[in-house]
Amino acid sequence: MDIYKYAMQMELDGRNFYLDLAKKVNNTGLKNILTMMADSEAKHYNVILSMQRNDKTQFSADTEVLTNVKNVFMRMKEEKEFDVDVSQVEFYKKALKVEADSQKFYLERADEEKDSHRKEIFLKLADEEKNHCVLLENMIGFVSQPADWLENPEWYHLDEN
Repeated sequence: MDIYKYAMQMELDGRNFYLDLAKKVNNTGLKNILTMMADSEAKHYNVILSMQRNDKTQFSADTEVLTNVKNVFMRMKEEKEFDVDVSQVEFYKKALKVEADSQKFYLERADEEKDSHRKEIFLKLADEEKNHCVLLENMIGFVSQPADWLENPEWYHLDEN
């Protein structure tokens, strides 16, 4: 198995999943978050493509995503935007499993990798997938109980994970 082709397909599938889900969501804030996650998956695809080509491209973590998501949730709270479709929670749970599996995949690749540069990139990718898990867990909480979730102070610490 070519791990790079596999990983690129995994990221491409993730991107398409988030874009498809964003089309089905009525809530503007959730739509924005899903689009950000799709963009993040596209970035991961390009990083893996560079690795496959043996480029020594530097990969910086996507730290803005958590901050941007926190800002989206803050706007939703201020605007009292609670229009969500609870039936979509299963989609978020599916995405959470995929992200957890992706994190595990990248950690395993990092463990097997001898090249320190590639190892570092796999570890950064694993960390970003972990952040996606945190986002999805919060989205599940929000979709399940929007008003209560936005009033809960725990979500304010999204960017500290």
